[in-house]
Amino acid sequence: MIDKKLLRIVPESKQYILKNVFFQWIGLLCNIAITLIISYLLTSLLNPVWKMTTMIQLFFIVIVLIVVRVKALQKAVDMGYQSSKAVKLKLRKQIFEKVLQLQTRYVQTIETSSLIQLTGEGVEQLEIYFNQYLPQFFYAILAPFTLFIVLSFIRVQIALLLFICVFLIPIVIMLIQRWAKRLLSKYWNLYTSLADHFLENLQGLNTLKIYQSDAYKHQQMNEDAEKFRKITMKVLTMQLNSITIMDLVAYGGAGLGMILALLSYRSGSLTLLTCLFIILISAEFFLPMRLLGSYFHIAMNGMAASKKIFALLETKENDNGTLKVGTNYDIEVKNLSFGYREEDVLHDVSVCIPQNTYTAIVGQSGCGKSTFANLLLKKYDHYQGNIYIGNNELRDIDTLNLFQNITYLNSQSYLFQGTVKENLKMARPNASDQELWDVLEKVNLSEFLKEQDGLNTKVLEKGTNFSGGQCQRLAFARALLHDSKIYIFDEATSNIDVESEEILLSQLKKLIGHKTVILISHRLANIVDADQILVLQDGKVVEKGTHETLKQNQGHYAKLWEQQYQLEQFKGEETV
Repeated sequence: MIDKKLLRIVPESKQYILKNVFFQWIGLLCNIAITLIISYLLTSLLNPVWKMTTMIQLFFIVIVLIVVRVKALQKAVDMGYQSSKAVKLKLRKQIFEKVLQLQTRYVQTIETSSLIQLTGEGVEQLEIYFNQYLPQFFYAILAPFTLFIVLSFIRVQIALLLFICVFLIPIVIMLIQRWAKRLLSKYWNLYTSLADHFLENLQGLNTLKIYQSDAYKHQQMNEDAEKFRKITMKVLTMQLNSITIMDLVAYGGAGLGMILALLSYRSGSLTLLTCLFIILISAEFFLPMRLLGSYFHIAMNGMAASKKIFALLETKENDNGTLKVGTNYDIEVKNLSFGYREEDVLHDVSVCIPQNTYTAIVGQSGCGKSTFANLLLKKYDHYQGNIYIGNNELRDIDTLNLFQNITYLNSQSYLFQGTVKENLKMARPNASDQELWDVLEKVNLSEFLKEQDGLNTKVLEKGTNFSGGQCQRLAFARALLHDSKIYIFDEATSNIDVESEEILLSQLKKLIGHKTVILISHRLANIVDADQILVLQDGKVVEKGTHETLKQNQGHYAKLWEQQYQLEQFKGEETV
């Protein structure tokens, strides 16, 4: 069972596999010679006339052969290590490169927890496939042929019988292969599914506690774990049963060879020396193929993992583009339509956002505001119509160059475990400490951090040691430090305190005039001074203009404004 696709993807492993087989074969030749000498020594003891010097010489030859065999097997192990090392490096590099190519689109192909499993345990299973199974596969074929040739000079009938019995083992393997494939495929599906549910429940633990649904999810996890336990036991049962059958074939064949050797010795067809040699060497016929059988289950597990790895690696990434954002970075959208599945979220949208202007996008939840922002970030490119930045279609712009010229900030911007300095320097690695302090001053975080550990203040995972407002201000500081041509703020001031919101809005307004600013906001009071406001309803731009113009038109925007105004007045009265 050899997957040619796996060998093609890691071609450099072939040389190590061949060397591994060669050194094992050298070890086999040494073992044949050692067995022959030992047989001679034992039979010589029955001879009343034997020379001590000859015995000593043969004894030292055996010692030398043992040393050579040990060295050869050590080299075989080393070649196996080199092969597995090449496989792990190549596969993990290719998986990482594929994820980089797919960028945020990779989640449409594979869930994050499954990706982690494949790059970890999945690749480890394939390491065993290349390190142990493949070398053993070729050696298990070469070894019986070698022994058959050797024994043919002694007793061809016994050699032929042993040779035929050896290949009963791969027949057993082939018989269980189809069942094992289905079983292991189901095993891996349940394994990754269990990991997906565990990660999801862990990330949403606070929500589960709030709604008291943790017991229900706990029960679901127990049910999933029980299914995984049952499939694991089926896999182990299959392995145990197949190994038992292979043992019966292997040791039964070796025993049959020994019986035939003894019968031939009794009939006078064999000498005591050759009979003893056949008895001692018979097991060597079957051990390589028997060991291959035990590796077979590991190989099948690796093959099941490889299917998922190939599904990811063969995911077609769309053309990344080669053009760059130039000095002209006007954004022009023409007849844009887009849907995640069959139904469109955006319908025939046509707008123009001149460079260095302030554009606000408003509308009720689900109208397509965030989808529009994601399309500008090239997160999806199966849209209809055109999006131009300058004179270049967005699909034709190099993604890395696009990200150098566009900054996106929402209410969930990620803070990484490390320090404040490390999080800020993601935006500009060569920024000086003074530049970092300047941008922290702008978002009113410098005084707080000076009371802590300055730029070396620790940031826990997702910034859990900071308040929500502080996290968002730190993320905003990082965005300012990026100093890109285009800024997209997607509800970046939602879910934070009033003080933090005012600080961020004041800094946002300072960008107006020398940066293109696109603000998506549910709160209309924050966008009254925008150069243009795009009003989305059911995926369509139903109105566009300034705040005053849209209010006078008495359309959808005016209704939204009136509703929010009355709601805020009501809240104000409640507070009083």
